[in-house]
Amino acid sequence: MTGAALAAVAVGIILEDVPVFVAGGGVLALLILFAVLGGKRRPAGGEPPVGRLALARIEDLRATGGESADVPVKFRLTVAPGPEDARQAYRVKITQHINLVDLPAYRPRGIAVVEYRPDKPWDVRIVTRPTPEWARRAEEAEIDSAPDSSLVSNPDVDEGSWCLLVLLAFLAGAVLVVLLFRGPLFTAANDEDTPPGSPSKSSSTSRTFTTSTTVSGPSSSLLAFGRMRATAMELESRVDTAYVTEVTIEDHRMAVSGDSTRPPTETFHLQSLPYELLPTLVREARTTLGIRTPETWRIDITPPTGNGVGPRVRITVTGPEGTAHLDADATGRVVDRRGVGEGG
Repeated sequence: MTGAALAAVAVGIILEDVPVFVAGGGVLALLILFAVLGGKRRPAGGEPPVGRLALARIEDLRATGGESADVPVKFRLTVAPGPEDARQAYRVKITQHINLVDLPAYRPRGIAVVEYRPDKPWDVRIVTRPTPEWARRAEEAEIDSAPDSSLVSNPDVDEGSWCLLVLLAFLAGAVLVVLLFRGPLFTAANDEDTPPGSPSKSSSTSRTFTTSTTVSGPSSSLLAFGRMRATAMELESRVDTAYVTEVTIEDHRMAVSGDSTRPPTETFHLQSLPYELLPTLVREARTTLGIRTPETWRIDITPPTGNGVGPRVRITVTGPEGTAHLDADATGRVVDRRGVGEGG
């Protein structure tokens, strides 16, 4: 009925047929009135169950903004309920605001403390300040990934089935009205008909990608607090995956590269890098490696080599005295220094 009423309103406007327009509008108004009077009511009941704490494995995360200190981050988690809940581990997708300073603590395959509701398992929230006991559990725990088939979501916001139902209703109403007024409609639309085409779609088979951006304007150096992570999020939005093979950062330019043929051990997640610590490392490299008047600096971040854990960060500084570099790990800890004239 909803589809027929809307179609009748549209046909009445197209054909300038007032009775059809009034009939369709009247039926549509009645349907809206019935929906308001017969809407769903919340069942009376007691207080909702108190949320429970549990551990969760971070399968993936993607920051979706960077205009303030707290940025919205989309998480894909495997939640492992405690023994008091008979439910097995399951997948869930959530969005939560995380402070820029705390963001490096959340990395793919890491363990986080979460709060969930047993009656609504999709209602999950990451506990950013867990108790010492739960923090210790998170450090020691190992959680296997749950299968994709265990993904839970809020059934009240299942847009797929609702959109399908609305589409079918609209189509049914449109077909009914078109059959009733097919003569006038086809005559009016005859001049606008176009032969159907069958264009072929091209798909990209490229396995590698590279993208970069240049920042400009006053105080636009990437050494400004929060600028590196915000720029990384901008670059991440341009590519299909956040797992990359190289990141290059200069004073006003950042570039990322990736290769889908590389195994996971030869890539790293773009948001897992300690961007907030890199400006301090750059200042240290410019002042402690024997270059009195540094002219340029560059950060090269690559996957781990050998038995290394986490990506490798190399900061190169050049000046009249020559070139020097400083190496750090994924936590920002300096692991090697090569001053001017030391080689390497």
